[in-house]
Amino acid sequence: MKTTVKDLAKMIDHSLLHPTMTDDILREGCEIAKKYDVASVCMKPYSVKMAKELLAGTDVKIGAVIGFPHGNNAKEIKILEAEKACDDGAEEVDMVINIGKALGGDWNYVENEIDAINKAVVNKAAILKVIFENDYLQEEHIIKLCKICNNCNVEFVKTSSGYGFVKQDNGMYSYDGATEPDLKLMRKYARQDIQVKAAGGVRTLKDLLKVRSLGVTRVGATATVAMLEEAKSVLDSGKSLEEYLDSEVKLGGGY
Repeated sequence: MKTTVKDLAKMIDHSLLHPTMTDDILREGCEIAKKYDVASVCMKPYSVKMAKELLAGTDVKIGAVIGFPHGNNAKEIKILEAEKACDDGAEEVDMVINIGKALGGDWNYVENEIDAINKAVVNKAAILKVIFENDYLQEEHIIKLCKICNNCNVEFVKTSSGYGFVKQDNGMYSYDGATEPDLKLMRKYARQDIQVKAAGGVRTLKDLLKVRSLGVTRVGATATVAMLEEAKSVLDSGKSLEEYLDSEVKLGGGY
């Protein structure tokens, strides 16, 4: 089967998380999500009720972030935040792990937190996506987190929040987000029934198709319109999206 625009749209969690976004911008984002029939909107927790009203009657799911973006809330607060988001209408919850605990090797804490939040979310008939924030981690941390998520039976493992900026020696900050090596690692070590979400750096049609080829089933994206309009243009030209990706890969660059 050839990839369709709808296939790509249903990979996208339209991200509406930037701290400067006003309610008007969030409303506009929900209209984009509705127009392009994406998988979900990924919202600030306070805006979930708004999204529920705007997206009523569509099959665009509502997602909320918790412990966002740095994962440092107490476990009990993360649970309450997740439950509140679900009560307000969230069907999907994207949580950030306690990154310091992972780097410090306190894996019991990390697993207990993920397990408790997953159970709370599942009890609300929602699903959990666990954000690792790979820019801060080494391969061994990513592998361990995948194994923990396997034990906890979460729905998704996710690369990044989109805001995991790493301070460099010169004082500037850099961010890689979803890289090919990390995505391959997560797809290898996460159980096959656990999905992989790429967030950060998926900005073009080529990026979207490439991560799809790596086994990614969701992406967090702000460039939704640009990617899907380009996909429509490619198909209108008579070329398949598979042919487009093959030609783009041969040209090099990006993923």
